[in-house]
Amino acid sequence: MTQYLVAIYHPVDFEPGSESEETGRDIEALNDEMSAGGIVRFVGGLTPARRAKSLRLRRGEAAVTDGPYAEAKEHIGGFWVLECGSEEEALDWGRKAALACRTPVEVRAFN
Repeated sequence: MTQYLVAIYHPVDFEPGSESEETGRDIEALNDEMSAGGIVRFVGGLTPARRAKSLRLRRGEAAVTDGPYAEAKEHIGGFWVLECGSEEEALDWGRKAALACRTPVEVRAFN
């Protein structure tokens, strides 16, 4: 079986805990459904992008800078690592995640 990253995108100014109670319940129900299906390998939420640190090579050394690597209007805010039998199955879970989280979701297979 292949593992897939199902990543949730949040706007730059997203504040953890700012989701509605309904969204929180929908995400919790989705987590329960994924767990019952035995497909979850790892799940996690991330701190806001403004608290990220990036490392860039400069003159042969890795320099630490504040903020995410890329300037963008959206950043990954959380994710699941799922083990699915097919890409279509992973996309079905991605659709459910987009509906529950009310935000864009990206689905990508691990090599």
